[in-house]
Amino acid sequence: MNFEHVLAHHLIDHKLFHFMVGPVDLGLSPLILSMWAAVLILTAVTSFAARSQSPAGRRMRGMVEPVVLYLRDDNLKPIFGDHTDHFLPFFLSLFFFLLMLNLFGLVPFTSGTTSNIAVPAAMAIVTFVMIVAVGVKEQGAASFFLHLVPNGVPWWLWPVMLLIEIFGLLGKCFSLCIRLFANMIAGHVVSLSFLFLIFIFSSMSHAVGLGASPGAVGLALFAYLLDVLVAFLQAYIFMILTAVFVGMSVHPH
Repeated sequence: MNFEHVLAHHLIDHKLFHFMVGPVDLGLSPLILSMWAAVLILTAVTSFAARSQSPAGRRMRGMVEPVVLYLRDDNLKPIFGDHTDHFLPFFLSLFFFLLMLNLFGLVPFTSGTTSNIAVPAAMAIVTFVMIVAVGVKEQGAASFFLHLVPNGVPWWLWPVMLLIEIFGLLGKCFSLCIRLFANMIAGHVVSLSFLFLIFIFSSMSHAVGLGASPGAVGLALFAYLLDVLVAFLQAYIFMILTAVFVGMSVHPH
């Protein structure tokens, strides 16, 4: 059994069928289906929790509401102040969507959605567009770009500083992409590495492989449990850093 082949099969997207529109392939893939499934599940769960008066609906609401209140009151309100309710739907959607995708990657026989660089990159692009769009809307286009450069910079240095600040803004979004991608793929690599110890020891002797199996499986399960924690943590970190970057556009000073 080849480690690289198993890891690639789990993480690399594969088209289920091809549908070409010019040079663009719009065919469905497990990655796309996972994102659609996440949206449908989140829509169903949150709608049920918000509207259902059944005992199950009240229990679901009791689980979701504290998370929403914590994110709103303890995380977003200190950043956005009076603008919090305006931005709340976007950041709640961002958090729960990424959380669902992270957890999907831990389900056996599914694709690691956020372990594919395309998904974190797409979310980072959304963050960049959000930062610029909010900055232009709140400050105006000219004022937004003027506030990128610190006050007191000499006029002859201003174009260079503007370019540096723009690259810095891109770097923030790039770091969001790499942080999410690296942390999510690391868990898959570690878990598979522990499991492949069984095959490595089995190549020496079946008895040695059998003896190493309990330890290897135990370590893999421990790494898997850590991945569940990382799934929540990385969704939260991506959301809060995006909020900080967007908040800097709302309140440039």
